Amino acid sequence: MRLSLRFVIPLLLALAAFAYAVVPLVDKLTLRWFVRDLDIRASLIANTVQEPLQDLLRAGNRTRMAQFFTRITQDERLFAIAFCPAPPGEPVATPTLPPEASCSALDRFPGPSGHLLTSAHGPVLVSVRPLEAEGAAIGSLVLVHDMSFVARRSAETRKYVFLFFVGLGATVALITVVIAQLSWRGWVQGLRALLRGEGLFRPSDRPDVPELRPIAGDLRALIRDIEAQHRSRDEEQLAWTPETLRAILRDDLRGQQVIVVSNREPYIHVRLGDAIETRRPASGLVTALEPIMRACSGTWVAHGGGSADRDVADAHDRVAVPPERPAYQLRRVWLSDEEETGYYYGFANEGLWPLCHIAHVRPVFRTSDWELYVRVNRTFARAVVDESKSPDPIVLVQDYHFALLPRMIQEALPAATIISFWHIPWPNPEAFAICPWRDELLDGLLGSSILGFHTQFHCNNFVDTVDRLLEARVDREMFTVSYRGRPTAV
Repeated sequence: MRLSLRFVIPLLLALAAFAYAVVPLVDKLTLRWFVRDLDIRASLIANTVQEPLQDLLRAGNRTRMAQFFTRITQDERLFAIAFCPAPPGEPVATPTLPPEASCSALDRFPGPSGHLLTSAHGPVLVSVRPLEAEGAAIGSLVLVHDMSFVARRSAETRKYVFLFFVGLGATVALITVVIAQLSWRGWVQGLRALLRGEGLFRPSDRPDVPELRPIAGDLRALIRDIEAQHRSRDEEQLAWTPETLRAILRDDLRGQQVIVVSNREPYIHVRLGDAIETRRPASGLVTALEPIMRACSGTWVAHGGGSADRDVADAHDRVAVPPERPAYQLRRVWLSDEEETGYYYGFANEGLWPLCHIAHVRPVFRTSDWELYVRVNRTFARAVVDESKSPDPIVLVQDYHFALLPRMIQEALPAATIISFWHIPWPNPEAFAICPWRDELLDGLLGSSILGFHTQFHCNNFVDTVDRLLEARVDREMFTVSYRGRPTAV
């Protein structure tokens, strides 16, 4: 019974709090709906009585006008009605008209919408409708609706809302307790226990065995130790610190070396006169990967484009970063102006970027840019091989600048784990097919051990592209591509 109450009581308290918050909202919505309906009704009444009222005004019979208004107010919701003629003229009203809604107080009710008013008879809604005859204003019709029925309807609504939440809470609590019993005890034993009423309506009558208490205590202690060891892996409770990352790399990745390859470097050295300044580029890639590199003490291979990058690098083109507390090595790759123009600004940014984004600007593919793209990818591949301290490093290849790099690294380091991240969209096979070197790009990417895309949609586009252009075998359920005997996870 105590176990059942653990589910039922918090659930009922939560539903009660929710119902307490919902009831005022329901009252406001109900009042707003009734005010809108009574406003529409006021307009309908004004349009209906306008013609007979004009006849009575021409006859000048104020007594018949008062009798006419009295017959209209026999409706249970229409409390009073009055006609306020344009000056000069005497108003005509039913005896029930509140003083607050008299013709002399019409300035309090501007606009066509109704106005709530508290009178001696209770809450009322005052609606003022102008009347015209032959294009000229003849006065205003004041309609006062009784709002006491709204309070009665709101009380009924609150009662039904309360009963609804009580029934909902009881149903959900019952289902929760039944599922919990079946899950903890097993479906067969749990069903038997439920049929006997154990744990749901009364405590279990299973006798306690004192001889098993020491064993049960040891088991509980063992379970607590196991949970404590694995609690840090729970993503909802995990504190991502450098120590946590190092532990994961040591335990799950067997301490393998981590190498990041990107075009942009995490730290740039710029010469300002006689001084050298260290800058961090504003890049989401750098922000995401820099903490990982600090934790695993790996190597970051990137293009050295700063004006003072060569001055601070050692004989092996390396520099320890961050400058204030070195945690990993930055290996810089030097490119000539011709290589940077053809590989980066040419093939990557004028060819692949608009091709993958299906931009309105047609991609530009030049043979010279492609040759420089191949040369730069091969240069970075040699740098990765030079920086590898073991035959099986983990290499993180970043973005469309290095589509050929995974295959080049895989051929040089067959045991390496190559994880490629494609940070831009992947187009459909028809759009990608216009690239003259599409087969080479796909072959290069398929050298990856793991290939990551932003969304499942782009992943499916890549699988379709491989399927159509390379005629590879595609396992769509597992989202893997088998090409040249090497399975590549996508």
